[in-house]
Amino acid sequence: MRPIFGGQDGGREYRSRIRERHPPLFPRRLAHPISRNTLQVHQSLRTIQGHAGPRTALRPYPMLDRPTSNLDAPPAVPAEDQALLDAYSRAVIDVVERVGPAVVRLDVTSDQERRGGGTGSGVIVAPDGLVLTNSHVVGGAARVSATTVDGRSLTARVVGDDPDTDLALVRVDAPVTLPAAPLGNSKLLKRGQLVIAIGNPLGFESTVTTGVVSALGRSLRARSGRLIDDVIQTDAALNPGNSGGPLVSSHGEVVGINTALIMGAQGICFAVASNTASFVLGELVRHGRVRRAYIGIAAQQFALSRRRRHAAGLTQESAVMVASIEPGSPAERAGLNAGDVILALDGVAITGADDLIRVLAGDKIGRTIELEVLHNGSRRVLSLVPQERVQRR
Repeated sequence: MRPIFGGQDGGREYRSRIRERHPPLFPRRLAHPISRNTLQVHQSLRTIQGHAGPRTALRPYPMLDRPTSNLDAPPAVPAEDQALLDAYSRAVIDVVERVGPAVVRLDVTSDQERRGGGTGSGVIVAPDGLVLTNSHVVGGAARVSATTVDGRSLTARVVGDDPDTDLALVRVDAPVTLPAAPLGNSKLLKRGQLVIAIGNPLGFESTVTTGVVSALGRSLRARSGRLIDDVIQTDAALNPGNSGGPLVSSHGEVVGINTALIMGAQGICFAVASNTASFVLGELVRHGRVRRAYIGIAAQQFALSRRRRHAAGLTQESAVMVASIEPGSPAERAGLNAGDVILALDGVAITGADDLIRVLAGDKIGRTIELEVLHNGSRRVLSLVPQERVQRR
């Protein structure tokens, strides 16, 4: 019988039996293979630290915090992508070189105690010094100074402004010839189209930002309470001071006048469409104001019940109810009464107060129009002659 204890062989046999019956809680891990780089580092250390072999220098290894020349170069940009990037840059640069000289900074001194001075932007639309900008920039201004890109400071005066569209026209007093930017057709814009905004945000002159047309046909409430129609939404960065500056297409045409941004939001900015600006520009040049018709009522939106629509043979779900009538107004002379519901004007359905304001344009002044109303449950047609609305501030 072989001894369990005593002697070298007996000790090994005893320990092996113990391991079989009670395996270790933390078994030994298998050694991982040493990588080639690690082996080379160890060999280099051995030669430097006085071990056998000749004294050699360490092989340089790449470190994250220092540049190395032996690393592989980053992958090159494909030629097709590089061409697209170059074309985008050239388009923006070309627009800025053509339209940038027509953008001015406007410094305003107000004649109203409740308003102080301010700074905004404008775009020259005629070589003789006509500058298009926002009404909230120069409205009520006593003095306006226009500073060009080349540093010239020119005195100017307000020709007219239209708070209902937040547009205004300024004329430079000096007999100078200035670079002008053409107004484009905003009806040709598409969503996703490249646009460039140029202005003086926060006093930083001639700042250029780019973006796309995010949406078309938006409506924006002006300070006067009237809805501005056909507003362009863009994600081109706008800041205070951009107001009145141009929104330009890649063809170098002004397609909008930057007017508003939503504070706290990112990439939601608005511009008045160039077609609206062209109409307002013509009105301000001819009349010094934008002429709009007036019939002398206070109105509110009115929901037509299903029973009322069925009884009157109507399809529209809403209309405008007359809340009050001003004495001596065209509405009173035509026989319109408080409580009447306006259904249509000259054949155009009226579904809300904004529709009524939109239809009463300057071409309705002084000519007879037909007003379809619902009076005591029955439909009737009235004729009246609108007059020009007096602009109130």
